[in-house]
Amino acid sequence: MSAVAAEPRHQANTDGPEKLVEAPKIVSNLHGVSETMLWTLYDRACESERSDGVLVDEDSARICEASDYDFAGRFGSPDGSFAARAAEIDHLIVRWLENHPDGVVISLGEGLETQGHRVDNGRMQWLTVDLPAAIEFREQFLKPSKRFRHIAASALDPVWANELGAATDIFIVAQGLFMYLQPKAVQRLFADLVARFPKAELVFDVIPAWFSALTMWGFMKTPYYRLPPMPWGIDADNIGPCLHEWSSGIESINLLEYRAPRGWPRMLENLLRMNPTNKRYLPCLVQVTLQS
Repeated sequence: MSAVAAEPRHQANTDGPEKLVEAPKIVSNLHGVSETMLWTLYDRACESERSDGVLVDEDSARICEASDYDFAGRFGSPDGSFAARAAEIDHLIVRWLENHPDGVVISLGEGLETQGHRVDNGRMQWLTVDLPAAIEFREQFLKPSKRFRHIAASALDPVWANELGAATDIFIVAQGLFMYLQPKAVQRLFADLVARFPKAELVFDVIPAWFSALTMWGFMKTPYYRLPPMPWGIDADNIGPCLHEWSSGIESINLLEYRAPRGWPRMLENLLRMNPTNKRYLPCLVQVTLQS
């Protein structure tokens, strides 16, 4: 999966958060959708190093430093949009933990996200679910612990739910996941989550239909990086009707904005927002509360 110059030094697992591993530079063989975990990591790390950044994520910065990878050459200049998305989800989880301090947060397709470290209250449980190759790469940097567990499985495979036991207070995060799935797969996964986890809260992000189409045609972010196809895009005004059509187990749906702090995405958003009706063409977060 990866090549290293020498054997890494792994810290012993504890009852706390995953331990960041002190290791020689690690080379990535990730590609396709899995490589996007490096893109989002880089965005968060760079934002964390800014004095005016919207997110503090020192762990991501250390992981970038420990990686033998040309982040800037591959992905270009970061604009902070992924950091802004992560910061908004952080706020949602922190507020939820105030009422569910011993709850379980499930992060589907987490990649190299270090969100659990940023929101940890010392009591919660955190379950990372991702493909085996992604988990293998994650564990080069982040070792699981008693409270922070890793499951090597597809989010579409219900086997990961067996790890939850009798947990009832559940918050599910699907950050940067649904857009990479086929529409029918998103529908099946959403309906399954609603059926399996009554009373849970779920947050995920969506891209608008026009951006989905752009990636399907083939969009080069830089001369060296083509965005993976994102088959599922949906405009904001269609989200509520779509989700209610997929499942009757929804109590509430809340759409939340997150904005790139700078760069061309910010400029594009500013232009679109000059006409309020254009908000439906922007990415957003979807917060869903499920019925009991």
